[in-house]
Amino acid sequence: MPTPEHHTPHKVVVIGGGYAGTLAANHLRMRADIDITLVNPRPEFVERVRLHQFVAGTGEATVDYGTLLGEGIGLVVDSATRIDTAARTVQLASGRALDYDYVIYAVGSTGATPSSVPGAAEFAFDLAVFETAQRLRARLEELPLDAPVTVVGGGLTGIETSAELAEQGRTVTLVCGRTLAPTFSAPGRRAVAKWLSLHGASVLEDTVVSEVRPDVVVFADGAVRASALTIWAAGFGVPELAAASGLQTDELGRLLTDETLTSVDDDRVVAAGDAAAPSGRPLRMSCYAAGPLGAQAANTVLSRIAGNEPATIKLAFSGACVSLGRRVAIRQLARKDDTAVNVYVGGRTGAAIKEVTCTVAVSRIRHEARKPGSLVWLKGGPRPEQPASAPRGVTSP
Repeated sequence: MPTPEHHTPHKVVVIGGGYAGTLAANHLRMRADIDITLVNPRPEFVERVRLHQFVAGTGEATVDYGTLLGEGIGLVVDSATRIDTAARTVQLASGRALDYDYVIYAVGSTGATPSSVPGAAEFAFDLAVFETAQRLRARLEELPLDAPVTVVGGGLTGIETSAELAEQGRTVTLVCGRTLAPTFSAPGRRAVAKWLSLHGASVLEDTVVSEVRPDVVVFADGAVRASALTIWAAGFGVPELAAASGLQTDELGRLLTDETLTSVDDDRVVAAGDAAAPSGRPLRMSCYAAGPLGAQAANTVLSRIAGNEPATIKLAFSGACVSLGRRVAIRQLARKDDTAVNVYVGGRTGAAIKEVTCTVAVSRIRHEARKPGSLVWLKGGPRPEQPASAPRGVTSP
């Protein structure tokens, strides 16, 4: 590691111990003179990309932080309630306050059951975070195998959850809203639809749920369908910490930053992962983007400590994976701008790629702990310029 410039450590608080925050904390160890504190509401790392397996009882989704964090990183199991940018403190739910020189805002994303759909918040389950996934798993274990299950949301989370349950022989209906797997190519969508059909899952496209009741779902056209369990997997939200701290956010609540991931309000606050909105144009919420964005955020902090100008985002996509039960998956290929091409890899080969993707997400955090600064990722050109204060989707609390 480089020789410290002075003996007083720089205090960096990383809020959020997911894929972005954990990697960012490890990456900061490139300098020896940084006091790193990671704040997370639970004592274990959650492999979010495996929560559908956890819910179905086909796998686990937690990892001991002791195996992931580099030496010297302090883990505080607590929830941040406010970033006081004037006092440079992070207020915690326990009443404790952490002083900082820089904050890395990596709070991730949550489920989003809409208040506009009566009964969704009361009666539907989501699996976006570990605690709600635990409740969903417990509820599933109580249900008879033939009890009708409705999954709302035709994106990757909804597909993976439906597939896990259909493979177990459950009676599953997947309500897409509009299109099944909308980010995939037409061939990729057809492959997903074929697998679901062969395993007995009903797929309803161009269909919207207008109400959720304890034992039925109601559709926009008035139709009613029995549903002993309704799972809501249509979209994500983000924690309200940025807005609660008086920082500018986009319309979803993601922290508004420039292209170096620095808050437009305070250059001591740097964002990473799902809760970042660079120039009001956030990247796709994904495990794929989280690690590089965590490293990028840490690099921004390291550059500012060194008195250098931080680099801007250069992240290219290569596609996405969706698992279809335990033996099949679809690896959809994409251009660097994340638009799908008409090529995918399916079957057991796709499943192998999917498993490697999930495993690598954790192993690269461990590798970063052993060798800070080692993460490499696929880089694209600079994103098209747009002012960070652009009005599109921006709100000010």
